[in-house]
Order: sequence, then structure tokens, then C-alpha cells
Amino acid sequence: MAYLSAVTLLWAFSFSLIGVYLAGQVDSWFSVLMRVALASLVFIPFLKFKGVEKSLIAKMMVIGGFQLGLMYCFYYQSFLLLSVPEVLLFTVFTPIYVTLIYDFLKGRFSPWYLLTAAIAVAGAAFIKFAGINENFVIGFLVVQGANICFAIGQVGYKYLMEKKPLDLPQHTIFGYFYLGALCVALVAFALMGNLEKMPTTSTQWGILIYLGLIASGLGYFAWNKGATMVNAGALAVMNNALVPAGLIVNIVIWNRDVDLLRLAIGGAIIMFSLWVNETWVKRKVEQSYRTAN
Repeated sequence: MAYLSAVTLLWAFSFSLIGVYLAGQVDSWFSVLMRVALASLVFIPFLKFKGVEKSLIAKMMVIGGFQLGLMYCFYYQSFLLLSVPEVLLFTVFTPIYVTLIYDFLKGRFSPWYLLTAAIAVAGAAFIKFAGINENFVIGFLVVQGANICFAIGQVGYKYLMEKKPLDLPQHTIFGYFYLGALCVALVAFALMGNLEKMPTTSTQWGILIYLGLIASGLGYFAWNKGATMVNAGALAVMNNALVPAGLIVNIVIWNRDVDLLRLAIGGAIIMFSLWVNETWVKRKVEQSYRTAN
């Protein structure tokens, strides 16, 4: 949980930085490309080429293509349609995707994890229930595209590490994850990028560098490593911990008009779901799997 909690705090700033300083000002396809390219630079020096199975390289690149490449393509477009709080609202469905995809890969169905995810979704939805604009339907679908890609990537990585334990440290192959995302970002920018909307201020460049090297470069490795160390229910819950964290940053720094009481109650519901998962659901699931086997 330590990895996931640390990355949650790190990523809490990303929503507002993108929504306030980049969305509508810097070409979103360039932002995606810049962020992925910088993240790749962090791990390329550690990348191991010899002794790594080609099938593992391909799987890592596919996972990165989904979780980072395609996800960012959807994610950055959503800020052109929705406000930061609305984007946060529509991410509350990610835990459901995480749980369902993980169970699908395992060839089983665990309703107890859905209970954990449902409580977390209820807490996040309670926090972010607010008025919507005319872009509601399109914006909702775009964010769900990002959520599904993010879920596929993190669950795919967790499943891959569980199915085929590595003799190599994870950081020596994680560069392939970013290279897969880079392939997607390059194609997207080549097809849809707008060279007339490049960054024009030092603030915009600084934010892109921070998002690329720190939030993506270090953040995704730590998140995926953390995902391999917890059960699917806890992973689902931590996906929604981003919602109150992102809102708190939004309130404290950018003074968004948010109901503080609603935020506190919703956050408490999310923490309750984590407690339920760790103290009750985890035990019930392990018992049911032992019985089935």
C-alpha cells in the first residue's frame, strides 16, 4: 500500500496542472507525446536487452501502450470537454473495471471485491456529485475510455508479474512499458497534432517536464509495482483515492468551489471501503478460493 499511497499524493497535482495550465492552451497530442517521451528517458538507462524474452518485451509494450499511451490520448482530450472536478467525478468507475478485468484474467468471478469497489465508487460519487455541462455524454465516454485503458494496463501488469515471476529486477524491463506508450503517442501526434499550439511559457514547459519525468516516469513504475503487492480489491480502492486527493489539491491551491462537508463524508466512505477490504473482504475471498480448489 505504501507505493500506491505515495503515488496517489504525487498524482493529486496532475489533474489541476493539466486542467489549469495546459488544456486548451497546449496541443493535447503534443502534451501526451512530451510526457511519454520524458518518462521513457527515465528508464531507458536501466533497460536490459540481453536475456529478456521477446514475448515479455511485447507484452510489456502492449501494457504500456494501453495504460499510458491510449489512456493519455483519452485523458487529455477529456480536459477539453470537462472541468477538473468533472474529470475527477467520471474516474470513479475505474475500480469496477479493475476488479472485473482482473477476475476475467484469472478465469473467476469474485463478488466480494465488487462490494469493496462499489463502496469506494459510492464515496467518490458522493464527493463529486455536481452540476454537469452540455458536454456531459461525450466527456463521460472519453473519460471511461481512459479509465478502461488504465485498468487494462495496471491489471495486465499485475497479472503478468504474478503468472511469470521475474529473475530480473522490475526496473530493468519497465522501459519497454514506456516504449510501448511512446509508439502510440508518436502515431497520435503524427495524425492529429497541431504544431501551432506548442508550449509558449516557461510554466507550461516546466509542468510538462514535471509530468513527464516525475508523475509519469517515476509514478507509473511505483504504481504498477505497488499493484503487484496488493489484492485486486485494495487496488480498486486506491484508484478512487485519487479523487479526494485531487480535490483537496484543487481546493487548497486553486480555490475551486467544492462542498467541504461532502468531501469529508465521501473521503470517509472511501477509507471505510479500504478498511472493509483489508479486514473482511480479503479473508472471505481467500476462503472462497481455497474452498473452490
